[in-house]
This record gives sequence, C-alpha cells and structure tokens, in this order.
Amino acid sequence: MSDTPNCPKCNCEYVYEDGFLLVCPECAYEWNPSGSSDESETRVWKDANGTLLQDGDSVTVIKDLKVKGASSVLKGGTKVKNIRLVDGDHDIDCKIDGFGPMQLKSEFVRKA
Repeated sequence: MSDTPNCPKCNCEYVYEDGFLLVCPECAYEWNPSGSSDESETRVWKDANGTLLQDGDSVTVIKDLKVKGASSVLKGGTKVKNIRLVDGDHDIDCKIDGFGPMQLKSEFVRKA
C-alpha cells in the first residue's frame, strides 16, 4: 500500500511524487504535501507605482513599448480599459484600440 494521499481536487488514488511536489495524473493538479495549500496563497498584481490592480481596471501605458510583429510602437499614455489579470510573464490581458488583443507586463502600466 502506498502512503501518498489521494488528490484533493479529484480524489484520484494514482498520485505520484515529483521532487518536493505531489502530482495527480488525471487532473494535473500539483501541491506541496508539507501542509501549505495553494488556495491560501493569492497573487497580488501591482502597477509601476505600487497600486493594486484588479480585473476590470483601466490603466495607462507609462512608456513606449515595442510590439513584436508590429511595425509601430505602443505609445506611452495609451489608455487601456477593462484589463484581465493572468498568471505568467505578461500578466495583463487586454484589447487595445488599433492594436487588438495584447498581453502587457504590469510594471509598464499605471492605474488610471
């Protein structure tokens, strides 16, 4: 009998160890068995001035940004409405008039 616990998300019994984490092969959930849960750790997004950002906020780009695949730059002072915060390197999903859907880094915007 294995002493590994079942998956807390889907209750799968085929959990395996991967380094310091436990991994569920059915739902791909990973967690640390030492007791700290991922739900208690919430990510906080801050703009260039340290102001907290939330989904639906409006932000302003603070400097000219090169856009990969485009011939022009995104000008500083461009207003972006209704942002969506996501995990990852570029942590803001948004739609910018004239450019379309984009991802921005929160360090290059300030809350409007």
